[in-house]
Parts: sequence; C-alpha cells; structure tokens
Amino acid sequence: MQVAPGAGVPALVRTVGGMTTSSAPEPVPVPIRVLLPGDQEVVARLWSRRQTPDGWRYEVGLPAYRNGPGDSVEPAEYRVWVRAPDHVRPVDGVSYDQVPTEYLPKPSLVEQVLGPRRPSGWVMAKAGGRGPGRGGVVHAVDCDEAPAGAPVLPLERALDVAQQPGVRLCSLCGAAAELDPVLKGFDCGFDGED
Repeated sequence: MQVAPGAGVPALVRTVGGMTTSSAPEPVPVPIRVLLPGDQEVVARLWSRRQTPDGWRYEVGLPAYRNGPGDSVEPAEYRVWVRAPDHVRPVDGVSYDQVPTEYLPKPSLVEQVLGPRRPSGWVMAKAGGRGPGRGGVVHAVDCDEAPAGAPVLPLERALDVAQQPGVRLCSLCGAAAELDPVLKGFDCGFDGED
C-alpha cells in the first residue's frame, strides 16, 4: 500500500472508480498550513488528498468571508486542490491518518515488466523541397526526432505514407521495426531474404 506524504497507515481501504481509496467513516477536516502567493501562510482545513501521476493534490478549505443577507458578513470556506508538498505543510501534532485518500491503482504485472505503453500512431517529418518524391521520415509519435504538432497517422495511413517514394522509416524510435514487417511481409529476413 502506498502512503500519502505525512501520513500513517489508513484505517480503511476500498476501491472507488478504479482508484484505491482510504477513508474514515465521516470525513472530518484537519488543520494544515497552506502557503499562499506573496509569501503568506494560513492554517486551513484538509478535506481529502489524491495521488496523481505527477504527485499529490490536497483538497483544502481556505478560510474566507462572504456577504450574507443585508449588510451581514459570514465566515465561509473556499475549497481548492493544491499541490503537496509545494503548497502545504503539516501542523505540528496533527495526525493525517484519517484523511480520505485516493491512491493510483497499482500497475498490472504486464506494466511492471514491460513499462508503460507508448502512445499509438505515427507522424511524418517532411523533407524540404517541392513536388512528388520529396520524401521524409515516418516516426513513432513519441520519438525525440518527431516533429512537434504534426498530425498523428493511424496505421493504415502510416503504411500508405511509408510506401511513397523517398520516404523512410525511423530506426531510432522503432517505426522501422514495427512497420517494415507489415510492408514487406513477416517472412522477410528468413532464409537469406531481404
């Protein structure tokens, strides 16, 4: 089980919408220090926290005022998700064990062994010049050499483009290894064939 920053082991763990969640029976906010712009700091209330692919988000309730009926002014709370630990600090002596916490799902065994899947599709880096046969290079979408902002080509379109005169497949990103067998047949390379 993963534990949120500054937290102990949660009391209950359950899965909600594909995410592992820990929660107490009734969420009771706990105090947390929030760092505001302009080097200000305020003690707010921590309602929940969520693990994201790039870190943690904490749902905090910042104290504020709002206008009530007539000329009255009432206490209010402004809730916002902030980054932890960039925008929050624990309050000494406060336990965060019972804060409702959503964890990312654990990666499957396949993801653990093979790593994350790369995005699907290919892009074409056009060569300079005009007219037919000017060529270019077909790259995987996530190739470092792929042009930024180029339209993503599905498999059928990438194969059509790859067959045009002067077009080659990138060998750095694996476009060549992935598309060549489809273009030339899966038997190529066996028994001395090219």
